[in-house]
Amino acid sequence: MENPSPAAALGRALWALLLATLSGGAAGHPRGGESVCSARAPAKYSITFTGKWSQTAFPKQYPLFRPPAQWSSLLGAAHSSDYSMWRKNQYVSNGLRDFAERGEAWALMKEIEAAGEALQSVHAVFSAPAVPSGTGQTSAELEVQRRHSLVSFVVRIVPSPDWFVGVDSLDLCDGDRWREQAALDLYPYDAGTDSGFTFSSPNFATIPQDTVTEITSSSPSHPANSFYYPRLKALPPIARVTLVRLRQSPRVFVPPPSVLASRDNEIVDSASVPETPLDCEVSLWSSWGLCGGPCGKLGAKSRTRYVRVQPANNGSPCPELEEEAECVPDNCV
Repeated sequence: MENPSPAAALGRALWALLLATLSGGAAGHPRGGESVCSARAPAKYSITFTGKWSQTAFPKQYPLFRPPAQWSSLLGAAHSSDYSMWRKNQYVSNGLRDFAERGEAWALMKEIEAAGEALQSVHAVFSAPAVPSGTGQTSAELEVQRRHSLVSFVVRIVPSPDWFVGVDSLDLCDGDRWREQAALDLYPYDAGTDSGFTFSSPNFATIPQDTVTEITSSSPSHPANSFYYPRLKALPPIARVTLVRLRQSPRVFVPPPSVLASRDNEIVDSASVPETPLDCEVSLWSSWGLCGGPCGKLGAKSRTRYVRVQPANNGSPCPELEEEAECVPDNCV
């Protein structure tokens, strides 16, 4: 058998090194000095998404129809630190824009697939069914491994301009072992691609595109904002995610005791739902009406205003909607 030349041997060595790099060498080393996972066997988890978007917790402009408050399907990935589905203060991809604005997942799926093929940075994609109400839950199973111990996902808020909730790069590995459970409260984010203020705002593209920002009780600071509650220091969580490591029989997974659900995914545990006070909002006063009354005597004129937002959950009541004042009649008989 003929021995390979030194050049051929060097070429084969370089090719082997390149294959090793593409098959996980780069993905297995987190960036920025992050800890390296040394857990041996892969681990399986059940992920449960619980919507807490109730009219009691979020009374302002709560969507009741066309469409009512609900959640899109959940789309996520187990990946390495070389991949980012979304990140606060950064621009979203075209795929995530389509998902956040319209719930279309095809482009985002193609982006995840491309990331997996490039540097093997994505191990697996997982999804869970949509939740047809604001308060409900959905679940799925996923697998993580030593080189792909991070989990990210997104769920669109429906209806909304481009608002979503999700998790960015949650690490399920703790040194040489897998975490048994992880639970996080979720809050709304703006994808930065649509400038609508309310749940039912028409499409109004943000030009130039903005970065992902968290929506709070005071930001955006505009009374029309559906999440604007100036009396609150912080919004209550609009959703929650729980991940539990599965053992021998994943099908017997039981949700944590705090997640109580009945048929149709509807949550019946109302004791823990916060009551967000919503103050009454009224319009500006109308112009004064004509002054009426007999000649030579004081007459009266009036003006009115109307209720823009009805109070809820012990919020400030509405003020008087009609006001009268004395006047001297301009034209009298």
